[in-house]
Amino acid sequence: MRLISESPDDSGFTSEQTSYLNAFVAGLSQGRELPHLGQDAEGRFTHEEEETVHGTPVDELCKEETIKHKKNGLDCYDTILANALENKFPEAEDVFRYKFHGLFYVAPAQDSFMLRCRIAGGALSTYQFRGLAEIAQDWGPGHADLTTRANVQVREIEPRNCPDVLMKLADLGLTSQGSGADNLRNITATPTTGFDPTELIDVMPYARAMHHYILKNRDLYGLPRKFNISYDSGGCVSVCADTNDIGFQAVRVGDNDQGVEPGVYFRMQLCGITGHKQFASDCGVLLTPAETIPVAAALIRVFIENGNRTNRNKARLKYLVDDWGFDKTLGETQKKLTFPLRRFPLGQCEVPAPKDKQGYLGIHPQADGRNYVGICTPVGRMTVAQMLALADIADEFGRSEIRLTVWQNLIIPGIPDDKLQAALTAIQATGLDYRNHNITGGLIACTGSAGCKYAAAATKAQAVALGSHLAGKMILDLPINLHLTGCKHSCAQHYIGDIGMMGTRVKVEDGSTVDGYNIVLGGGVDDQQAIAREVWSGIKADEINALVEQLLCAYLAQREDGETFAAFSRRLSVEELRSLVDPSKLSTAAA
Repeated sequence: MRLISESPDDSGFTSEQTSYLNAFVAGLSQGRELPHLGQDAEGRFTHEEEETVHGTPVDELCKEETIKHKKNGLDCYDTILANALENKFPEAEDVFRYKFHGLFYVAPAQDSFMLRCRIAGGALSTYQFRGLAEIAQDWGPGHADLTTRANVQVREIEPRNCPDVLMKLADLGLTSQGSGADNLRNITATPTTGFDPTELIDVMPYARAMHHYILKNRDLYGLPRKFNISYDSGGCVSVCADTNDIGFQAVRVGDNDQGVEPGVYFRMQLCGITGHKQFASDCGVLLTPAETIPVAAALIRVFIENGNRTNRNKARLKYLVDDWGFDKTLGETQKKLTFPLRRFPLGQCEVPAPKDKQGYLGIHPQADGRNYVGICTPVGRMTVAQMLALADIADEFGRSEIRLTVWQNLIIPGIPDDKLQAALTAIQATGLDYRNHNITGGLIACTGSAGCKYAAAATKAQAVALGSHLAGKMILDLPINLHLTGCKHSCAQHYIGDIGMMGTRVKVEDGSTVDGYNIVLGGGVDDQQAIAREVWSGIKADEINALVEQLLCAYLAQREDGETFAAFSRRLSVEELRSLVDPSKLSTAAA
């Protein structure tokens, strides 16, 4: 074997490097054992280390982790291009990888893709909103859906159009990267932040900074499971921060004996996952606004390195913290930070005022003397014509901006008093309504079986029918939220609704099954935080209108003075709640 040249000019190495490498290669040529390589005298590896993913042996990984280990989902763009040429849907493992680009193949519900965007803080310029309408018009079904993460989805996209859709998003200054699969989802923020007269701080800059930090760091993709982050400004409209893996809640700190300078800070709440019946809990940490990004990043990396990659049902942050507790979790997070985490008693913080339950609808004054108008988009669905008209309204009367809420509705901010009536007239001309209806204003529904293979019921259509039925039967003087979700994934967050419903299949006399729901009552978030209790199971979809009508009529007749439905339903036992409805009248009403 030829040794490396001793001449630095020929080899490019220093004399010290050359001496070391010559000795190393000479050792190989003489067949000497090199224990640090794990080889015996015959060159066999005797101490080969087992391949792992963050400590989990590869052969123990669950299916999705194995897919990610073989090929990062971000690296499947060539496949997207190749399949577009043949108008071909992804096969096998690539169905999962497409989700890293926000493209969901939703067969058998629909033989097409659903696009899910990323919209930092739910804030869109009218240019971007029009662009999303154009995507829905040119490559989608002519409508788009607002989601419970202040986001937009467009359906019925063909494989051949996927590259055009992704390029169009980029041209708009938007992206869908990481909006699906095991990634950090859309960063949400109080929808009225920046103009809310009651808020403590404008959180939009921090939501945007978090959004871009995620996009710029490849190692933050491919978590053990999805991860949600939310910023609550302390304003009057809820962003459901306590349902997130990390919820940053703005608080004010006054004079104290802890050595903390008075001012506005964030409490860090951890492990909200209401589909698993858990809200985020305060972990005792107080952060300056600028500290929220590095602390979240450090905690996420701890989760990446230690989360469960063998059991999908135990792979959310909640389960790591359940195993470790807050102290160990924060201790591991601290190791990744250059500044100390600040512990501070929650009791010494001034918490925000209660939320306005449907403050995202109607006419509201802004901090700058202008107005924002919240618009009800029934279960989040808008036609292209409505989207374009709303963009025109925001340009003509507002500040060329649209804010999305986590309640499947939207807000047009910045309307001066002298333009308000003209704006309201234009909004009603779209077929949408700005007026706050206590029943239909709080109606939430996931995609349902019309567009999702997991859903057991046609939630959107049945929610609209339920709202219409109730609105024609009664008037409520206090708002309620009705959440219809298609399956246990709880995309419509049924456990936080005053009345929540989860789709299920119900067997009928001939042995077949029909759409149905399990019904829970008494949920809430923020200052009304509670997980709803299941009261009925296996109710056929065509019976829910009559059931909810009876239930609400009983509430109106039996409530105490000023009692909300949530308080009423929590005061009664499950048996007492069931007794408010006559089952024999459900089938009669359905017939």
